Amino acid sequence: MTTPAARGVIYVHSSPRALCPHVEWAAGRALGRAVNFDWSDQPILPGTHRTEFYWEGTQGMGAALSSALRGWEHLRYEVTEDATPGADGGRWMHTPDLGIFYAQLDTVGNTVVPEDRIRAAMDSAQGSGQLMAENLRLALGQAWDDELDVFRYASDHSPVVWLHKVG
Repeated sequence: MTTPAARGVIYVHSSPRALCPHVEWAAGRALGRAVNFDWSDQPILPGTHRTEFYWEGTQGMGAALSSALRGWEHLRYEVTEDATPGADGGRWMHTPDLGIFYAQLDTVGNTVVPEDRIRAAMDSAQGSGQLMAENLRLALGQAWDDELDVFRYASDHSPVVWLHKVG
């Protein structure tokens, strides 16, 4: 029996220039092949670079890639693994201040919060709506999203090329 193929994306939101080749080496080692990323300047944090890399591998490769990138203090990244038949996907986010966060993803990319996590949030909230909201924001990785959103949207300001005629 073979492991189903998986695919996803590595988003490096900010990496110091000196770290870029090491990030490629670590990702390539996890994937089992050499990779070359197309780096561009990260306008939000001068002196850093950003990249996106689409990968294919075996199921669980998202975790391996995220682990390979973990430990570099100044690196902001996300790794996604799309859901495959019989397996949910995943999303790993890392920031220097917050560390790493993992969320299970369903087949359309929604974050899945397990029942036990919701029950624990309700129990610790003890009837407080504000504490319940804080617990759910933590379960969804809201702090990571908040920090990374600035870096994500920085790439949206690139020039748009309009195709007027195809074919």
